[in-house]
Amino acid sequence: MLVYLVEDNRLLRDSTAAMLEACAFTVVGAARTCDEALRNLERARPRIVLLEAGLNDGVQSVTRFREAAPEADVVVMNFLPSHERLVGFIRAGVAGFILKDATVNEIAGTLRRVVAGAPALPRALGGLLFSHVASQSASPARREAKTDAILTRREREVVELISDGLSNKEIADRLHVATHTVKSHMHAVLEKLGLRTRLEVAAYAHAQAG
Repeated sequence: MLVYLVEDNRLLRDSTAAMLEACAFTVVGAARTCDEALRNLERARPRIVLLEAGLNDGVQSVTRFREAAPEADVVVMNFLPSHERLVGFIRAGVAGFILKDATVNEIAGTLRRVVAGAPALPRALGGLLFSHVASQSASPARREAKTDAILTRREREVVELISDGLSNKEIADRLHVATHTVKSHMHAVLEKLGLRTRLEVAAYAHAQAG
């Protein structure tokens, strides 16, 4: 799995790169700044950009990476963010979030889950995102939109399995359908619920269940 690392602290950059290599990841680049990384992304062609979110405007950086390398997933690594900042990252299109005090196994597991297409949010951040989606659902406009968004039985099954943390392939195996069929259901769910990411779908499912 090809990873591009963006971290301004040289010691942390080198130690994180060594840790990733030890976990069977291939570090195809390591940059000190976002601008440096963006200049090299096309040549490196990473599967994941692991971004230390304290660099400049973290949310804006995610957007820039998503535009420059749409085939790559962006995973953010930082300390516990505020409610608003977490939502900003999710809206910008991050595929996962790693807390700075995460263990080696947690970091490697998050990256593998992202590649598998599963939601990858630490438990400590789940409540922040769930409460955001719940508060959105509580507004009259959002309630009306949700009421009008009638999901099919299969779409509801997909939402439930996403909230359980399953990847597209795992959902396909569970429902005995093709992976591309799951992706089609996922696209329909996002459209109907007015959401943008798998993490928001998972948060929506938990908020509704609560």
